[in-house]
Amino acid sequence: MKSWKITTLFALVAVMMGSACTKRFDEINKNPYDFDEDELKADYRLMGEPLSQAQLNLLIYNDPPTAQLQQNLNADVFSGYMMAPTPFEGNINNTNYGLLYYWNNRPWEVTYNNVMKTCDFAQMKSKDTFTDFYAWAQIIKVEAMHRLSDIYGPIIYTKYGIMNDEMGIDYDSQQQAYYAFFKDLEQGIDTLTAYINRKAPQRIQAFDLVYKGDYTQWVKFANTLRLRLAIRISGVDPQKAKAEGEAALNHPLGLLQSSPDDNFAVNIAPVTHPLNIMCYTWADLRMSAPMESILTGYKDPRLSHYFVPTDDNVHVYHGIRNGIKISAKEEYSGFSSLVRFDNKILFMTTAEAWFLKAEAALYGWKGAGTAAANYAAGVAASFKQYNISNVNNYLNNAVDKPNPYIDPQNADNNIPAGDKHLSTITIKWNEGDSPERKLERIITQKWIAMFPEGQEAWSEFRRTGYPRLFPVVINNSNGTIPTEKFIRRLPMPQRETSTNPQAVARAVATLKGPDTGGTPLWWDLR
Repeated sequence: MKSWKITTLFALVAVMMGSACTKRFDEINKNPYDFDEDELKADYRLMGEPLSQAQLNLLIYNDPPTAQLQQNLNADVFSGYMMAPTPFEGNINNTNYGLLYYWNNRPWEVTYNNVMKTCDFAQMKSKDTFTDFYAWAQIIKVEAMHRLSDIYGPIIYTKYGIMNDEMGIDYDSQQQAYYAFFKDLEQGIDTLTAYINRKAPQRIQAFDLVYKGDYTQWVKFANTLRLRLAIRISGVDPQKAKAEGEAALNHPLGLLQSSPDDNFAVNIAPVTHPLNIMCYTWADLRMSAPMESILTGYKDPRLSHYFVPTDDNVHVYHGIRNGIKISAKEEYSGFSSLVRFDNKILFMTTAEAWFLKAEAALYGWKGAGTAAANYAAGVAASFKQYNISNVNNYLNNAVDKPNPYIDPQNADNNIPAGDKHLSTITIKWNEGDSPERKLERIITQKWIAMFPEGQEAWSEFRRTGYPRLFPVVINNSNGTIPTEKFIRRLPMPQRETSTNPQAVARAVATLKGPDTGGTPLWWDLR
């Protein structure tokens, strides 16, 4: 319980104990835990506290077992960032496409119970009167719900809380959801921009766990999020993507570009980062094979800022390939651990903003600048985030490429030189390259820079096919996920198929195929 709540309760009890006036019997005997709504509105707690909780649960901050199932044992692994040395469920689990329904309910449960519900409550209480809180809720809600849609596809968004008689609560197709995201972002941006322009009081400071109440920073984040979603749909809906992307690029307050302080990272202090628990307390998390291949191949100075060397050698880094045979945890637990993270959970970096601009420039969007300059700025922003110098030497490296992968425990897992899954992309920008090779270069560096945010990295890999990752060795999907196509989504959660079956059936009909991990999402053309 926060200190202001304790202080308020003690104050109320003191008033009760100090009064002997029987005429005030009803007031004295009022439950001190029942705060009057007007009292809560007076210092904005009625709207602000729910939105604090929404931020904290974008990735559930205080429940590592749930966080492990919410993101780590799906997106963090599917993105090529991390791998578990643990043979969960007899080595038939998500890491080798043996999808476990009781794991795959968790992203849905956390997002609706801990984020969507609280944002909806805050919007209901703030509408018309506290429009800045309403706008803030819109932005937080889009950040949470686009992540959920990028896991499953159809979601309950515009019809949230609306029961359609016996037909259940209807879903939006992913296209409908994305169009609603853009609408909410536009409204939220416009509202907060108006507050800034008229120098109105900025009232969210006590509840803002990212930017300490700075409305300008929230507008910059929302603009960048709008650009992210525009780029996401650029292949499937280029006209809508261009309109939304250019609106973000040309907004007067701009994107997240100035410094690492612009990064969208939720402060969960004093709670430790859930990845620390997974990696060090449970030993359930290690470096991935693609991370080893790419970072060691490029001699990337970010390597030691992301991972620690193996237990056996202070100068060697080893990652685990996805979907391999693991008989016991001890086989691979000595491979490279992740570094220990601070008390902030990172969801968007300034480097990502530059790489989004770089891709927008490839498409000729107004306000994007040049791809080459944005690419260099993205790498520089990532280096700055870790206080690394010599970025120019790195950017001028036209020789180094990702290394072949050698598993010292089992040669069957190797990716040798010349393998089709091993990228030949170098670091130095080449204006003469084809648009596709330029895209691979941008996304590869973007993937490196976004670490450890596996949800966004998995989405970008599915959308673009980059960076080149290694397919699973063992595929336990019973043919529903083609090995060379990689996993494209999670099936609809069983709790929904059990409690909302007719609506789920209608939602599944909007997909490009059956409700399996092998069916691509709307924006996924690869």
